[in-house]
Amino acid sequence: MTRSIPLCAAVPALLWAAGVAAQVPVPSVPPRAEDVATLDGIIKAFYDVISGPAGQPRAWARDRTLYIAGVKFVSLDVHDGRPVASVMDHQQFVDRTDAGFVRDGFFEREIHRVTHRFGNLAHAFSTYEMRRTPDGPVFGRGVNSIELFWDGARWWIAAAVWDDERPDNPIPRELLP
Repeated sequence: MTRSIPLCAAVPALLWAAGVAAQVPVPSVPPRAEDVATLDGIIKAFYDVISGPAGQPRAWARDRTLYIAGVKFVSLDVHDGRPVASVMDHQQFVDRTDAGFVRDGFFEREIHRVTHRFGNLAHAFSTYEMRRTPDGPVFGRGVNSIELFWDGARWWIAAAVWDDERPDNPIPRELLP
């Protein structure tokens, strides 16, 4: 016996499938296998692409290969005593950070990670420190909250949210080495 799917049920399913397929970008360069094959690899690449000395352009084409289409970056801060979230897509993040990274130099390095995984979903709390040169003084620390998923062939970053350490916002012990 053959069962047919009513058109009213098939159309939403097809639209959903098309939406899911549209979420996987076609990067301008192929991803490096070592960047996307493991959780360690993609998080290492997440930090590598934004780090570099003054005067060195960042590897934004490589960076784009790490994220799903429509990825959101959320930078948390406090203004006038109130929490503020600055929400950006990838290009907005590039536009807001590139000039300063290249002008001043910027190295962000992971110093600790707490990862939870369920099936093809992973969440990493990745504690970082920031420097202007690879061995220079640390000028700030914070925590990245990174949402990732495995598509059966590679890892993707779906979102990244971060908050810097402040006197009123110390990094908790469980997120430190």
